[in-house]
Amino acid sequence: MKAARLHLFQAQEWQKLQDSIQDHSCTEKFSKAQLTMTVNHTEQNLTVSQIPYPETWYVFYVDKFTCEENYSESEDIQFEMVLLNPDAEGNPLDHFSAGESGLHEFFFLLVLAYFITACIYAQSLWQTIKKHGPMHTVLKVLTVALLLQAGSAFANYLHFSSYSRDGIGAPFMGSLAELCDIVSQIQMLYLLLSLCMGWTIGRMKKSHGRPLQWDSTPTSTGIAVVVVVTQSFLLIWEQFEDTNHHSYHSHHGLASGLLIGLRVCLALSLAAGLYQIITVERSTLKREFYITFAKACILWFLCHPCLATISVIFREYQREKIITIGVILCQCISMVILYRLFLSHSLYWEVSSLSSVTLPLTVSSGHKNRHHF
Repeated sequence: MKAARLHLFQAQEWQKLQDSIQDHSCTEKFSKAQLTMTVNHTEQNLTVSQIPYPETWYVFYVDKFTCEENYSESEDIQFEMVLLNPDAEGNPLDHFSAGESGLHEFFFLLVLAYFITACIYAQSLWQTIKKHGPMHTVLKVLTVALLLQAGSAFANYLHFSSYSRDGIGAPFMGSLAELCDIVSQIQMLYLLLSLCMGWTIGRMKKSHGRPLQWDSTPTSTGIAVVVVVTQSFLLIWEQFEDTNHHSYHSHHGLASGLLIGLRVCLALSLAAGLYQIITVERSTLKREFYITFAKACILWFLCHPCLATISVIFREYQREKIITIGVILCQCISMVILYRLFLSHSLYWEVSSLSSVTLPLTVSSGHKNRHHF
C-alpha cells in the first residue's frame, strides 16, 4: 500500500493552514492533521468520537510519494471510502449527513398526514368539485397543485428510504420530486396572480357597483404568462446549478438569488394591489375575504425568502433542513387557508355575486344568466 495513510482535518483548521502567512511544506501540513489512520489492510474502520456538534472534515489520502516533487504516477490505486454518522444507538451506521438527518422521518410524517387528510376530506371535496359551482375552476387548480405537492413528498420519501439503506438512494425519484414541486409552484403562481389581477383590473375598468369577475384581457394574460415563464426558467436554472435532490437549494447561485427576488417582488405587488381593494371596499364580508386571501398570498411567496434569511444565523448543516421543512409547512398552511376561503359559501358567494357573474378564472358563455365553469 506504499505506506498509505488517511489524514483528517477539521474544516476550520485546514482553512487556517491554507490562509496561513507562514509557508508550510507538504510534510508539515499533513503532520498537523487532527486524526491520522494508517492504511495497512484491505478493509479498515475508523470511528471518530467526542465531537460536540456536526462539522465538516477534509480527508486526504497520503503515501510516501505524495510530497515528492518529481514523482510521476505509474498506476492508480482504486479504493472506496464510506463515511457514516452514528445512528440513534451511537453506532456508525447512518448514511445521512448531518444536513439530511431527520428529513426521512419528516417526509414519512408528511405523506402520512396527506393520506389521513385525503381519507377524511377527499370525498366531500370531490362532490363539491362535481357540482360545478362558483369555485369550481379555482378548486380544480388548487387541488391539482396540492396533489403535485403530495406526489413530491411521496417521491422524496421513497428516495430517502432507499438512501437510508444503501447511501445512494433513487435519483429518479429525487428528480421526480423536484419536477412535481416545480409544476406545483408554477400552478400556484398562476392561480394567485390571476385571481389578484382579475380583481385589480376589474376595479380599474369597471364601476364599483358591478360585481367582480376574471378579466381575461391581453394585458392581464400577458403579464401572468411573462411572470410564470420567468419563474419557470429560474426554477429550471436553479436545478442545473445545484444537482442535489432537494427542492429548496442553498441560494449561493445567481438563479436562486433571482428567484428569491422575484418572490419578494410578487408578494409586495400583490399585497399593494389587494391593499388598494381593501381600503375602498365597504362590505365587511368582502374586506375579510380579501384580507384572508392576502395573508395566504404573502405566506406562500415570502416563506421561502424569509426562511432563507433566517437560516443564515444557524450552522451551515442546519440550513437546508430549516428551509425545506419550513417552506413545505408554510405552503401547506397557505393551501389550507385558501381551501377554507374558497369552500366558505357565505364569503365567496358574497364576493362573486352569483346572481349575475362568474368567478375569476371562469369564462362566460356570452348569453345572459348562463355561465360555464
